[in-house]
Amino acid sequence: MTGPKLNERSFVAGERTGTKASVRGSRMSASKARVVLNLIRGRDVVMADQVLQFTEREAARVIRKVLASAVANAVNNDGLEAETLYVKACYADEGPTLRRFKPRAKGRATRINKRTCHITIVLGVIDAELLTVVQARRERAVSGRRATRGGGVADRRARVQASRTKRTDGGDDAVESVTVEEVTLEDTTIEATAVETTSVENTAPEAEETN
Repeated sequence: MTGPKLNERSFVAGERTGTKASVRGSRMSASKARVVLNLIRGRDVVMADQVLQFTEREAARVIRKVLASAVANAVNNDGLEAETLYVKACYADEGPTLRRFKPRAKGRATRINKRTCHITIVLGVIDAELLTVVQARRERAVSGRRATRGGGVADRRARVQASRTKRTDGGDDAVESVTVEEVTLEDTTIEATAVETTSVENTAPEAEETN
């Protein structure tokens, strides 16, 4: 499935359907590129970039560059904000096929088809009502990550400051006192063991003499 191309049926000459970017002659088959394009069609650019970042396919790396180029075109050429864009259409067309041959037995040869494709991404502006929903979803996702990680930069600074204040108020003295007590108890135990061993050794010869 190639997806909607926005230049068929209701196409009007001179009418712009969105900001687009494309790469031509990419060294992969169109079918492999379409598998990745189906993952980002209709998503906002932030979510689409995250999906491409964690997709373990070679096509995802190329398509992510095309998406970044389309966003740059929208921001620099059309004056739009990146947070208000979504993938309006994306498709991959077949490009010229490079034909190579591999030698086989008995003087034969097998043809190898090296496919190429043209990848295009078209971006549009999200509606006002839908943009509010998307922004709220992003805020919830960011707040959830902060809660999982234990807070943001401000919370981390507060924890560091509290730790420094506690250490200044006598946290180091408490640690030192505990260490001294542990060393004293260990020395006492060692001395008691030495005394017991000496007493046993002294009484053993007396028992032999009696016998």
